[in-house]
Amino acid sequence: MPTPTTAQAMTPGSIEIRGRRLLIDGREPRPGRVVITGTQITVAAGGPATSTTADGADATATATGRVLDVGDLLVTPGMVDLHGDAFERQVMPRPGVHFPTDLGLIDTDRQMAALGITTAAHGITASWEPGLRSLDAAEALVTAIRRLRPELMVDTRIHLRHEVANAAAVPRIARWIADGWIDLLALNDHLPDFIAMRARPEKLAVAAGRSGLTTAALIARIDQLAADRDAQWAGARGLADAARQAGVPLLSHDDVDPAMRSANRAMGARIAEFPLDLATARAAVAAGDAVMVGAPNILRGTSHAGRLDARTAIAEGAATLIASDYSHTAMLACPFVLAASQRLTLGQAWHLVSQAPAQAAGLYDRGRIADGLRADIAMIDDRDPTCPRVALTIAAGRVVHADATGAALLCQ
Repeated sequence: MPTPTTAQAMTPGSIEIRGRRLLIDGREPRPGRVVITGTQITVAAGGPATSTTADGADATATATGRVLDVGDLLVTPGMVDLHGDAFERQVMPRPGVHFPTDLGLIDTDRQMAALGITTAAHGITASWEPGLRSLDAAEALVTAIRRLRPELMVDTRIHLRHEVANAAAVPRIARWIADGWIDLLALNDHLPDFIAMRARPEKLAVAAGRSGLTTAALIARIDQLAADRDAQWAGARGLADAARQAGVPLLSHDDVDPAMRSANRAMGARIAEFPLDLATARAAVAAGDAVMVGAPNILRGTSHAGRLDARTAIAEGAATLIASDYSHTAMLACPFVLAASQRLTLGQAWHLVSQAPAQAAGLYDRGRIADGLRADIAMIDDRDPTCPRVALTIAAGRVVHADATGAALLCQ
């Protein structure tokens, strides 16, 4: 694992990045220069002002700051991840095995910085299940992230996933929204999946292990909740109203068909998160909604649950953005997988992990390399596009990660 630098490792003054392959303002790779001053980007006129060494490892200081001549490294906007729950494996690496929350979140932060993710919304589930996804566990995670933010390298946000069946949680979540704790709100309704699990004991056993319940106790809880659906959806509609009033983007998770997508859109959910089939994804795009697909689905070439094929959705214009889902590593791989499959150009593919998610979340200050935007930049060695490596990551103008190549650039 590359060793990240600390946020304090930044050389004072501006940084000028020169290279032959910059994704400037959403276009295809081309020669260029970018100057970072403070937390902002300025795109310099013309191409690289000096020659680049054969290995791209020339870096020199100037009177105004530092010049990094990165040669053929691919210079991209930092990735914007609107849904990632890989942190759960850092907090609970095995069912019933708990690690300290702060340790897990800081480790996740290091991983994201090393993969070129500069904005990340952790998908925190507030469920009726006890254990890792309980309401109390969600509050502990939200509180920890808010406390740790000044120390984190990645701009880390809260994507709260409200399980509709958890009606008892509505008052507390409404307070979190009113107090500005929540950056995105998703409506999840996994209770039908749990009901279907009754016929699949092996899946019930996994869910029971995560929650700490016995299988019999989990079944009893499922049966109890299945009798109260009207009240549950009334609570969800109330939270949707609160989110709209607070300007919090609303997502609907796992829309099963166009009718469900339409109903969730009517509540204000303009991001369709992992729709289950192509017809639903197409209906969402036709209505002007953003459609999120998962990076692992793209990397593997299939959904692990046998649902929508994300590569097909992208090829047919039925998906508009990519999120890491359960793997940050897959997020970095996706643009190269899509470019290698010739479904998209590299610039088009990178748009799906940077500008598109930023705009869907209302974050118009990032996601592109353009004048005046936030200085979130990744420099990537993609000589082997099947295993790209991030040499340097800059987040809000600070160097937050350097591998051996990046460290050599900084030390010249």
